[in-house]
Formats: sequence, structure tokens, C-alpha cells
Amino acid sequence: MVLISIPDSSTMINLYSNSTASCSSSVPRIGSRICVDFKPVSVRALGSGRRLCGSIRCEAQSDSDSLSMSNSASVSALQMLKTSAAGRYTKEKSGLIVVGLNFHTAPVEIREKLSIPEADLPQAISELCALNHIEEAAVLSTCNRMEIYVVSLSQHRGVKEITEWMSKVSGVSVSDIRSHQFLLYEKDATKHLFEVSAGLDSLVLGEGQILSQVKHVVKVGQGVPGFDRKISGLFKHAITVGKRVRTETNISSGSVSVSSAAVELAQMKIPENSYDSVRVLVVGAGKMGKLVIKHLIAKGCKNMVVVNRSEDRVSALREEFNDVEIVYQPFSELMSCASNSDVVFTCTASETLLFSKDQVQTLSKAPTQRLFVDISVPRNVESCVSDLEATQVYNVDDLKEVVEANKKDRLRKAEEAQLIISDEVREFEAWKDSLETVPTIKKLRAYAERIRESEMEKCLARMGGDISKKNQKAIHELSKGIVNKLLHGPMQHLRCDETEGRSLNEIIENMHALNRIFGLEMEISILEEKIRSKMEKSQV
Repeated sequence: MVLISIPDSSTMINLYSNSTASCSSSVPRIGSRICVDFKPVSVRALGSGRRLCGSIRCEAQSDSDSLSMSNSASVSALQMLKTSAAGRYTKEKSGLIVVGLNFHTAPVEIREKLSIPEADLPQAISELCALNHIEEAAVLSTCNRMEIYVVSLSQHRGVKEITEWMSKVSGVSVSDIRSHQFLLYEKDATKHLFEVSAGLDSLVLGEGQILSQVKHVVKVGQGVPGFDRKISGLFKHAITVGKRVRTETNISSGSVSVSSAAVELAQMKIPENSYDSVRVLVVGAGKMGKLVIKHLIAKGCKNMVVVNRSEDRVSALREEFNDVEIVYQPFSELMSCASNSDVVFTCTASETLLFSKDQVQTLSKAPTQRLFVDISVPRNVESCVSDLEATQVYNVDDLKEVVEANKKDRLRKAEEAQLIISDEVREFEAWKDSLETVPTIKKLRAYAERIRESEMEKCLARMGGDISKKNQKAIHELSKGIVNKLLHGPMQHLRCDETEGRSLNEIIENMHALNRIFGLEMEISILEEKIRSKMEKSQV
């Protein structure tokens, strides 16, 4: 018994009849066509009780009648099986995908579990590209988003593999990830990254920090296998878009970062909306901490305590802002400093809580309400701290209150930026499409070569076996010459040669036309080979 499973239930290959008629009457003669039944069938797997939908059972008979047609029928069946199996991939487009979760779709409780430390990003790229259907990859992990950009050999299988990988490394169930994730493909994925880089998809419009984070993806990806031509080109173009949007619009005016929004949010909550008489503590003097300190100074804060693991960065800030009193304290004094503060900003890369409910409960009471503004992901302050009397915790999701203050202005600036992004998306998509002309040339030549070889073999078979090697060579060269002459024109119209005066759009149109005329979209040999190679590597 041989079991053939075909994914597309609309194409059922019935090699042998399952009727009660005699075997000799149901078996086709040699050279006859194989009956193709287009009705979906449902059979049971041989030797098991599992039900298979859209599958078919091919029974290889052991008697002499069935053996008499085994050669031609088995070859035809094998060819049909190969074609149907190939359909699994041709019916699912390969290309660019983004699988992500951000502050629009997922709460911080989920995002913090999925965040990837900066040092682990190269390893994440390598692991993603080791998956069977992923060719290239990049990871954009920030406090507001966790987005994975890939070039996938199959959209459906690629998304499935990425989701399972995210679950494996984070401990979040696949079902939870799916309920919060978003999926974008091809042009929509390109547009999304350009909007992210431009600050249009940020919690605070025009946020400058996200552009730096996109740049960092490129920096980290350099030299990492899997951060290759298409993904690298996408992120580099996104950087160009981010710069252009900020230059040509006023999108970066006002509050343009998470850190500045955090400072504004705290200012809205403190007495008289002023930092003049408020005791401020900043935990962490890294990139985010430094930005918080700068925005505090810009808002009139003249005194603050900074807790950090080392004093070097704090000393550098003292030198930069010598007219502001910045007091350094080590992490061992964290609770003591918090006890003497009214507003506490936490902005560290710590993966563990710095302030639990029990710890905060032991702090001395503040004259008014004590505020914790936690802009760290993972969070540094336990959310239930807000349950304590005269204590309030705000995290990155609460910054929406600041954003809403300038909603009308944000929409106007976003409209201006979208025009720029639309232009840039068209330019990038044209560049990406131009990369496909080389595979099209290879597929067209392979298609022509298969026809040439097949027809030459038929010709030699009809001429008999007594044809001389000299004549065989002449026929071979004749067939090659005809193919080369016929391919010369189409090949020229696919090549980006400045001397020919063809535009990129014209070349791409020619490529799509040839794909349609010769059915080259169905040419899956390259795709199959890539998938087979990746699967073999994963099994080593």
C-alpha cells in the first residue's frame, strides 16, 4: 500500500479504482491516461485510525496484471505527485513578512516577556534564519514593540515558525502571542517599518529615539548571517525615510520621545505642575536615563538624585550640566533614596523588579502622593504598588495621556509624512522587484532548456539508433542555437543596462510579462531546493 497525501483537496489523483470490479478491468492499459477525479475524498490512513481529509490511497497490486503497466504508470504518477507537492509552495507566496506585537496590540505584561536584550540580537537572527522557511531576518525590540522582519519562503509556514520560536524563547503561549500579534506582508510590511522609523507609529509622534533604534538594528546585523540583502536594504531605506520625514515636516517639534513624555506626564501630576519644590530620583543613567535627566532640566528641575551602578556616567552628566545639582548614589542606597523622593523615574535594563509592593510599603510616606514613572521594559516597578495609599505607578502605556494633548497637530503632521512615505515605499518596492530579474532570467533559460532537451530526445529516438555522433552533435548545436536566438530578445529586456535606455519600471514590467506568458511563477525548483537545503541542515 502506498499513501499519497495532497494538500490541495480540489485536485485528487485516483490511480486505481476502489470499486468492486475485477482488478483486470479497472487497471488502465499501458500508455492510457490516468483518471483524475476532482471530488475531495476522505480515507483512513493505512494501519491507523486517524482520519485524513483531502488524501488519497494508491494501491500497488501484486498480481501480474498490475505489474504489466508499472513502468509507465508509476512514472506518470510520480510526476503528478511531484507537481501536486510543489503546489504547496507556489500557492503560498514567499516574500517579506513582519510578525509583531506593539503597544497597539499587546499590554506591557506581554511585551516585556517577549523583549530581547541587545546582546542577544545576533543570536536571535541566527536562530530565526535556521528555521526551515526563513531566509533573512531582523529583530526590532524596544519598550513599545517587538517586531520580527523576515524574508520567508512561505508566508503561512514562515508565520507559524516565527510564532512558535517567539513562544519558545519567551515562555508566552502560542495562543497568547497569536491573540496579540499583527501580521503584515510585502508592501504593507515595508510601509509599516517606514512609519515606525519616521515616528508615525510611536506612542509619541516623531519620537527620535526609534530612529536610533532602527539604526542600531543595522549596526547589530552587520556581518550576521541572515541579515542579508533584502532585509538590510529595507532597514537602511527606513533610516533614510526617518531622516527625510523629520527634515521635511515639523514632526519632531514638541514631545518626541518616551523619556520626554514621561517627564511631561509626571509634571501633569505633581503639585502646581512644577519641579521647583519636588524631590526627584532617577534610577539608571543609560540612554533613557540620560534623556530623562535632560528633559527634567529643560522643564526647570534644578536638583535630582541619580542611582546608577557606576559613577562615571553621572559624573559626565554633572560636567555637561554644571548649573544643576546632580547627586550620585550607588544601587545599594536605592531604597533609602526612594524613601526621600516624591517622584521616581525608573529607566534601567534590569530584568528583575527594583520596587515590589512589599518594598515600597516600607518607605517613609511622602508629603503628597509619591509617583513612580516606570519607562523600563521589562518593568522595574510592580504594578500593584498603585494599590498602596498615596502611591501611584505609571508605565509606558500610560504615556498616551501626554500624546492626546496634541492630537490635532499630530494628525496634520502625519498626513504630510504619509505622502513622503508613499513615495519611498514605491521606490523601495521597485528596487526589491529589480532583484527578481536575475531569478526570472534563470527560470526562463531553465524552462527553454527543458523543452530543448525533451524535443531533441524525441527527435533522436525517431531517427533510430544508427545516427552518428557527428550528426548527434550537429543536432545538439542546432537546438542550442535556436534556443539562444529566441532567448536573446527577452534576456536583453530584463537586463539593467544603462546603454539600452530602459527604465527600471519598464524592466520590471517586462519581467512580470514574461512570468505570466511562460508561467514562470510556477517554477519552484529554486524554492524547493532552498527549503530542502534548510531542512537537511536542521537535521544535522
